[in-house]
This record gives sequence, C-alpha cells and structure tokens, in this order.
Amino acid sequence: MTKATVVMTIAGSDSGGGAGVEADIKTISALGMHCACAITSVTSQNTQGVINAFDLPEEVIRDQIDAVCTDMHIEWAKSGMLSSPEITSTVAEMISKYDIKLVVDPVMAAEAGGDLLKKEAISTLKEKLLPESYVVTPNINEAAVLSGMKIKNVEDAGKAARAICETGVKAVIVTGGHLDASDVIYECETGELTVIHGDFVKGGTHGSGCTYSSALTSFLARGMSLPEAAGNAKHFVVRAILGSQEVGKGVGPVNPLSGVLSDARRYAVLEDLKNAVEMIGSSESFGKLIPEVGTNIAMALPDAVSTGDVAAVEGRIVRLKGSPRVVGNIDFGASTHVAHIVLTAMKYNPLIRAAVNVKYSEDIVGICREMNLGISSFDRAEEPEKAHTMDWGTSFAIGQHGSVPDIIYDRGGPGKEPMIRILGKNAREVVGIAIAISERYSI
Repeated sequence: MTKATVVMTIAGSDSGGGAGVEADIKTISALGMHCACAITSVTSQNTQGVINAFDLPEEVIRDQIDAVCTDMHIEWAKSGMLSSPEITSTVAEMISKYDIKLVVDPVMAAEAGGDLLKKEAISTLKEKLLPESYVVTPNINEAAVLSGMKIKNVEDAGKAARAICETGVKAVIVTGGHLDASDVIYECETGELTVIHGDFVKGGTHGSGCTYSSALTSFLARGMSLPEAAGNAKHFVVRAILGSQEVGKGVGPVNPLSGVLSDARRYAVLEDLKNAVEMIGSSESFGKLIPEVGTNIAMALPDAVSTGDVAAVEGRIVRLKGSPRVVGNIDFGASTHVAHIVLTAMKYNPLIRAAVNVKYSEDIVGICREMNLGISSFDRAEEPEKAHTMDWGTSFAIGQHGSVPDIIYDRGGPGKEPMIRILGKNAREVVGIAIAISERYSI
C-alpha cells in the first residue's frame, strides 16, 4: 500500500455541490491526493445564490483540525469560507499550532450571489490569518478590499498585491477571472512579479475560485514552485470550466473531474482500438476483406462532435502477401472518411461509436444477410451537389433503414471503389463482425 499525500481543506459546505468543501474534495482527489476537511459553515445555497448559512462553533472546527492533524501528516492546507472573526482566529491558531503551509482563498461572496464573509472578519483575516499563511488568492474584488485600492488592469493588480504583502503573507496571487483572465503573482520576500496570461472560455464558473485554490495547494504539495503551481492550477480550472454542465437555473458549477474523465475516455477508446487492431493482425482470414484503398477502423469518444474526437489508424490497414499489415499508429484525428461515418451515425444513435470499412462484393453482402445483420445502402449518383459523401450517404442509408444498420454499402462511382462499412458500439465489436464475415467468405 502506497503512502498518500494528504491535503486539507478548511472551508464551508455548499449544499448545491458546486463550490466550497465539495469542490475542494473533487479537485484534490482528481489531482491524485487524499483530501481531509474541516467544515467551518454549512450553507444553504444553489446555483442562484446563498439562502442561508450556519457557522459551526469554533470548538467543533478546532476538534476537526485536531482530529486530522494528530492522525495524518498535513503539510499543506487551503482555507475557504471563514465567515466570522472568531472562526478566522481559530483557523489561524490551528495553522500555527501544526505549522501548516496555508493557501488562503479569501472568500467574500458566492459566484452565484450572496455574502459569505462578515465585514468585521476582514481585519481579523489581515491581522491574524495572513501573517500565518503562505499565499492568498483574491480575485480583483477581494484584492481591492484587502489592499484598499481600485483595480482596473494588471498593473493595478500588481500594486494591490504588493500592498497585501504588508500583512505578512509570503505571496499574493490576484486571479484574473474578473479582469482580463491574467493572474498576477507577487512573491513578497523576493519582490518577483509574474503574470500568467490567459483567455476567457465558455462554461459555468460557480466554484472556480475554490477549485483554483485547491488545485494550487495540490500542485504546491507536489513540490512545484509558486509560478509553476499557479500555471498548472490555471490550466486545471480552464478544463473544469470547459467541462461544466448545467445542473440548475443559475450559474453552472465548474467540473473538476472533467479532465480526469476526458483522459479516461480517450484512454479507453485507444485501448479498444488497440485490441481491435490486434484482432485483425491475428486473423488468418481478415486479409480477404481489405479493399484496394486499404481498411481503416475508427472509434469515437462518447461526446464526439468532430473528427478530432474520433481515433483511428494514422495510415491504413493494407494487405501484404494476403495478410493484414497496420501502417501507422492509432491516434485521434487520424481519419476523415470513416470518422464522418461514425459521427453521422452517432447523431441517430449515440451508442454507435465505431466503424470499419471492408471491400464490397455481392457475396459479402449475401453473407451479411445470412448473418441477419441490418443492411442498407446509398447510391453515389444520387448525392446532392456540395454534399459530403459520407455524411450524406450514411444519413441516407439510416433513413432508408429506419435506424442505424449494421452494414452500409455503396457500389462505388467514377474513380470511387465500392465499399462496405460495418458499424457497431465499439471497435472490437465491428472487427468481430468483420472476422466472422471473412471466415465465411471465399474469394
């Protein structure tokens, strides 16, 4: 059993699951670490705002931190919602007690609306917590409150960061989500200022601040420098925003797991294709089905919208001395022809995510009928002007059949080889069908 790196979050709970402790746990876990937590407040909130909040007694907060720190090694922690002077003082006391490096997200308001920090707690934050902290990550509104300065541009953000350093915190990152997407890092001891530029992306932003500070803490816990950790945290948040989903009527929450899930789906598709190609290579009969232009096999991600979301063989699968030979690696964006067939089929049935092309003959079509496969076809001569052949032909064949068939074929045209396409849920399925056909087929 391996020893886990434990990162702690000291923050409020969001009943809507988009921010606070809930976002922190998802983020820290997605980055491969164990997340321990001390809940400071329980909020009643959703995507439209904060309805109510209940602060936990300081004794309960103190007990949670004691319980974690006396059992686990906590070197890094982040704080979020610390709504009162008493809670802020308690957290400062506990951070000092256990010599924890703290990332402070000075949460003052929810992204969806609603104050989360009492005004009288701001001075306690500056006087007691920040002197005990490693870095604070205010947005421009929070930085303006902490510095007493107006912030209109990156230069103003740098000046505000220098002013916040006077609290005794070791570093300041003014995040640019409310500015121009540029994050300004100021390291107080060295006076080094770094600007990480970025672009705004479309998606839900509820919980983006929590996610950023949690990601930053996690990357720092890995031993990265502050600028390096900040750059990685920014990239992580961008992916979380791009992967956000609508869950309510208001501001959508970020999805810290979107990157992990995307990577997992891509890996699963590549593995399935790899296994399918190995099946082709070990088949003694598949070579009989390879057309003159070669065979390709493609499989799409579940949410594919373009050919870049479809993986295939970069070259093709050709016949060499009667046997299949794979030319090229398997990668996304490697196919246009077969990829368009898959993408079009998915519009009618999202479960049909794979296809392989094989040579056409009446005998092969007859074998497909004997195997009780669903069959449809299209005629290239009927293709409308300026239409994309595979988009139009696949749609036409599906319309004729009433659903996505197992087999779509055409008899070719001028300069175009006739072809059969086998469609299915995954690459191994379509290759399995192809091999079954090839075993029945005699040239």
